[in-house]
Amino acid sequence: MIKRGRVTVNGEVATVGQRIDPSSDSIAIDGAEIPLDPALLTWLLYKPVGVVSTMSDPQGRETVRSLVPGEPVTKPVGRLDLHSEGLMLMTNDGDLALRVTHPRYGIEKVYHVLARGEVTTEQIRRLTNGVDLEDGVARAKRARIVDSSRGKTLVEITMTEGRKRELRRMFAAIGVELERLVRTTIAGISDRNLAPGEYRVLTFDEVRDIYKQSSPPEATNG
Repeated sequence: MIKRGRVTVNGEVATVGQRIDPSSDSIAIDGAEIPLDPALLTWLLYKPVGVVSTMSDPQGRETVRSLVPGEPVTKPVGRLDLHSEGLMLMTNDGDLALRVTHPRYGIEKVYHVLARGEVTTEQIRRLTNGVDLEDGVARAKRARIVDSSRGKTLVEITMTEGRKRELRRMFAAIGVELERLVRTTIAGISDRNLAPGEYRVLTFDEVRDIYKQSSPPEATNG
């Protein structure tokens, strides 16, 4: 990548053998800045049902903080409600957390939703066209029916924002009752090997992909 001119240091094309200070120099690949500070750490965690997506809980319920190592201190990126499960990030990288959670960056999160009863194509269309909620219109970027059998419907839905209990409120607004809600993918990152309560370190390539996906189009050259 360096030989091909895809890497820059402080805005200048890097050279092979060039020395950098990862804690202060600005490094970019294909125009997308990436973090190299060795103190930064991000976990990919499978949050189980019944665990709160906060650092502490006044009711004494188990929190995601208790599921990952205590040092360095990492904080949850976004939220999954108490009765939902699936992938979430824990990080001490504030820039990465902002990129994943703020709607302006358009980072996609994919969910599998198991609904009771039949979900119609018209109801799916309403999810993507926009549903009126008390805090404004909410819409899915994509939604499709994966399977419908035995009185239940599995829906795959892609979102780029994450308001409080947004998906549950969207489905309630179209008259659909949910049985299970699982976040399966964040920014294209998934891991079927993680069981509820398990975690692993986010790889450098995965972190780089998040930064690249959240960079303005004009900042990348492919």
